Amino acid sequence: MTRTRADWEALDARTTPEGRHFIDGGFRPAMSGRTFTRVRPMDGREGASLARGDDRDIDLAVQAARTAFASGIWRRKDPGEKKKVMLTWADLIRKNGEELALLETLDVGKPVLASLNVDVRLCADGIQFYAEMIDKLYDEIAPTGPMSRALVRKVPLGVIGAITPWNYPMIIDAWKIGPAIAAGNSVVLKPAEQSSLSALRLAELAVEAGLPAGVFNVVTGFGEETGKPLACHMDVDMIAFTGSTEVGKLIMTYAAQSNVKRVALELGGKSPLVVFADADLDLAASAAAWGCFYNSGETCHAATRLIVERSVEADLIDRIREVTRREITLAHPFDPSAQIGALIEEAHMDKVLAMIAAGEKEGASRVFGAERALSDTGGYYVSPGVLRGVTNDMAIAREEIFGPVLCSLSFETEEEALAIANDTIYGLAGAVFTRDMNRVHRFSEELHAGTVWINTYDMASFSTPFGGFKQSGFGRDRSVHAIDKYCDFKTIWQQFS
Repeated sequence: MTRTRADWEALDARTTPEGRHFIDGGFRPAMSGRTFTRVRPMDGREGASLARGDDRDIDLAVQAARTAFASGIWRRKDPGEKKKVMLTWADLIRKNGEELALLETLDVGKPVLASLNVDVRLCADGIQFYAEMIDKLYDEIAPTGPMSRALVRKVPLGVIGAITPWNYPMIIDAWKIGPAIAAGNSVVLKPAEQSSLSALRLAELAVEAGLPAGVFNVVTGFGEETGKPLACHMDVDMIAFTGSTEVGKLIMTYAAQSNVKRVALELGGKSPLVVFADADLDLAASAAAWGCFYNSGETCHAATRLIVERSVEADLIDRIREVTRREITLAHPFDPSAQIGALIEEAHMDKVLAMIAAGEKEGASRVFGAERALSDTGGYYVSPGVLRGVTNDMAIAREEIFGPVLCSLSFETEEEALAIANDTIYGLAGAVFTRDMNRVHRFSEELHAGTVWINTYDMASFSTPFGGFKQSGFGRDRSVHAIDKYCDFKTIWQQFS
């Protein structure tokens, strides 16, 4: 069944989201009794009321997580049984997909069909991927002498604090909680204050699936009031964080100042998409448009820097404009035609528009789009657009815009293209478009990024790790490697006489 805009509006009208913390298997208000209210990005209307947590709520959640971990109720469970619980959880996510998609869209303003067909699907797939790994994790026997045996065990760390962002809440929640729980840990999740609704429902579905109380807890609230106490907590063994580089640096400080807890960071990006004159320009144009404008540009690895050989720059931008006009519809998130929707909040929209204006003041020219749109809705929309004449010393080329704004920088030689691409504090992702396979190998080896795509962009699989170099962070989400960061190695040495 394909729902119309009226269908989604009717579902919205009869939905009352749960906004209390989820701690020790059930919902509960903030200990202070305080709440806060979100404004809906799509229309500027008042949204759900949420518990405003503080250090007392974090303490309660960490205590529940520690008690569950210490009891062994989950970590000592038979691997096959744990697998069944997590597979049931994934199935429940799919069965409740429309509800979860609505909650996600109410929070973040993305098209509800994208929430349903991408975010819900990938969340469920992520939980399933790590469920399938549970009964396939082996210990090792080290190659010692004949009179000894050394068992090397991979053991869970304990209590994991996960702090996740607002741009892909369900997907990134699954990237954290999936491997952490599969490894046998307990988790306290602090979602972004802008996007808590789907996380709360995910926790409720986990318990419905059979996850023991206390293994997965969610505390809502603001960063200083809940995120910082979680990162500073002396009984949290690790913080897994996705967000800005600035906050990532604070997380490292908090970890050092508390109990030297483990830290894994997936931070900002300013990803280059490099196009040589010999490339398939239609392919490159599609990749550039979708790679930058998808999710209204609110993507950490968005291809925000188009680095293009000067002789084809004008032609390529014309093709990007046509792809955008033909395929990337900006509309109300309940409209089935919408490919992109609202930005997360008014303050963020104002920041994006200010960065565009600053770029023009520095000498860049706006070719199309990149301006406020759909203001009659009351929501926070910016049209996808391109700025040309950008140089790498401009703020718009160096700082994350996190909006649907593509900056075009031109080059003459391969060496110049590589220098521009690597001239950034970030190293999350990048791409090169060329028919020259020798150049492909040279460029992909020298581009400093955690993921490099060749003649494509944003292709992904749970089988491949995701994360960055430089100030884009360290540690990897997705793939079998994600399990390792939530574990430690214990050697058990037995000596024979």
